Amino acid sequence: MRLEADTTVRYGSALVTFTTLIDVPDLAAHLADDAFRVVDCQFDLHNPDWGQNAHAAAHIPGAVHADLNRDLSSRPTGTNGRHPLPNADDLRRFFGRLGIDSGIQVVAYDQDTGMFASRLWWLLRWLGHDAVAVLDGGLARWLAAGEAASSSTETVAPREFNGTPRPGFAVDVREVERAVAHGDRRLLDARAPERFDGLVEPIDKVAGHIPGARNYFFMRSLDDQGRFLPPATLRTQISAALDGSDPGQTIVYCGSGVTAAHSLLAMEQAGLSGGRLYVGSWSEWSSDERRGVEKRED
Repeated sequence: MRLEADTTVRYGSALVTFTTLIDVPDLAAHLADDAFRVVDCQFDLHNPDWGQNAHAAAHIPGAVHADLNRDLSSRPTGTNGRHPLPNADDLRRFFGRLGIDSGIQVVAYDQDTGMFASRLWWLLRWLGHDAVAVLDGGLARWLAAGEAASSSTETVAPREFNGTPRPGFAVDVREVERAVAHGDRRLLDARAPERFDGLVEPIDKVAGHIPGARNYFFMRSLDDQGRFLPPATLRTQISAALDGSDPGQTIVYCGSGVTAAHSLLAMEQAGLSGGRLYVGSWSEWSSDERRGVEKRED
């Protein structure tokens, strides 16, 4: 069980909050708890309809669905990244429709690694809601543990969500440009090494990385079963990637601001708090040919 010092929801006779990860047994123990809201974030970048269909076929009982493109991003314009930051008012209304307010413990999950669930985790925290955790191992772990799945259409009573964006939690392209120019922030790229090095680029038009960035592939935070590594191991790995930089002065990015949230979750789990998300990420940065690009030099 992953617990933090703040206490806002009931766990047996104690009051606790899950703010990073939650394990299958802990979620199973609270599945009927009115103070918990489970959100299914299953998605496939190459087949956008897959997540909704997967949810309809099998989801954790009581879970409602959030779609990365429709619900957790605003409309891309071609220059603002593939998954732009949602409008805060739209996001507040959406979270309210999911039955979330300040007294609700949210649990987000996806099919396995947590890469899409982490986007919901980060967005709720951006709006000041810290009682949110990602199910470690996702639906795959839930089913492997012998827990039940449902294909029912879930309905929840709406609530009023009144979160406010936290200043500095997200950075825009102008701030990244300043960081590159002054070299006063650590830029951490969560994409696979071959994409970071510019050897391949299966999604965006330009290959490479933001000048001065270092690489920490988000999958390095997981074991071979798709669960997060122990906090001490995460701390060692991520600290090496930061190379002595202050985690609070770190800007994390990826292709479109999705797997970067996964790395920020890993940093939080490791006790390396304060990193910021460049939501536009490489898909926004590389859309303007005037911005610099670095690649591996053989």
